[in-house]
Amino acid sequence: MRLIGMLDSPYVRRVAVSLNAMGLPFVHEPLSVFRDFTVFSAINPVVKAPTLVTDEGVTLLDSALILDYLERLVPAERRLAPQGLADFVRSQRIIGLALAANEKSVQLVYESKRPDERRYEPWVERVSGQLVAAYRLLEAEIAAAGDGFLFGARPLQADITAAVAWRFTRSVAPDRLDAAEFPALAEFSARAERLPEFAAADFD
Repeated sequence: MRLIGMLDSPYVRRVAVSLNAMGLPFVHEPLSVFRDFTVFSAINPVVKAPTLVTDEGVTLLDSALILDYLERLVPAERRLAPQGLADFVRSQRIIGLALAANEKSVQLVYESKRPDERRYEPWVERVSGQLVAAYRLLEAEIAAAGDGFLFGARPLQADITAAVAWRFTRSVAPDRLDAAEFPALAEFSARAERLPEFAAADFD
């Protein structure tokens, strides 16, 4: 399999970490949707990261859909979705919060690139508020898990997506969050980043 996209994208990185966690071999091709537009478009004309090219040559896009496909490639003990319905619903809620945090972080990055006279501060404040709200809810979920992972001894998709999101936001919009207000998330993310599946998909 080929994973196309830059690891500084939380969407690309959650797929890369998940592939590592599932033990699925893949080749990473770090193409930028900006700098490498022409090369990327030859693989996927939509130029959307992440793009996954399956062993059969099928091109998939959107991290959620890619991960859904990957879940079907591995035996139950290597899947990243909880088996029980209650745990699955909670996992989906946590993933949704983390993806919302990613989305709001990206919006803030693009807004920061506008000239000052084109920046609409009420919108920036609204997005910032949504970002903080998502992380406050994630902080509560992570704190309730204590020193372990959210659903047991190994990180599942909710753990991966939450940890990747926190690292991404702290990288691109550190002024929008006070890490001291999110101690559980900060510790959780640091612990996750020390795992080999995360370290193998680092972006620094």
